[in-house]
This record gives sequence, C-alpha cells and structure tokens, in this order.
Amino acid sequence: MPRQPRRYRISLHLSGGQTEVVNFPTLETFQEWYQGLVNGGQAQAFVNVPLGELEGEYLVIRPEAVIGLRVEPQYASIDDA
Repeated sequence: MPRQPRRYRISLHLSGGQTEVVNFPTLETFQEWYQGLVNGGQAQAFVNVPLGELEGEYLVIRPEAVIGLRVEPQYASIDDA
C-alpha cells in the first residue's frame, strides 16, 4: 500500500531572490489555489498566499513575482520536521 502524504510543502521562488514556504493539506487544494494564481487576471494585481495553519494568515504577492515552484510531499507530521 503506498504511503499518503500528510501535507504538501510548496516553495515559492520569487523574482527578488526570496523563497517563501507554504503548506497545503492536499495536492488538490494547492492546484485550486495555483489555478487562481495563473488565471487571476492581471499580473500586477496582488494575490493572497495562505500561510500556516492559522485561518486568515496570508502572504500577499504579485503573480508575476513567482518565477518558480517546488512541490514536495511531506510524510512526517509538522512536529517531526
């Protein structure tokens, strides 16, 4: 039986050289958010990136600032990392 990831760690590589790490509970949740980022309209408009497990905690970025993504399945609990 294949292992199921507990969450997905997404590294957003930004044009200024920064890397921001966010976690999504499922790959489908990330894909829905990413479709909103790609299809969100203007590249100059701001979008919210949900941070952490707290409701209402966001990083605000412009879609054009994202130059790369890294998606990693995480199998250990957050406390184990």
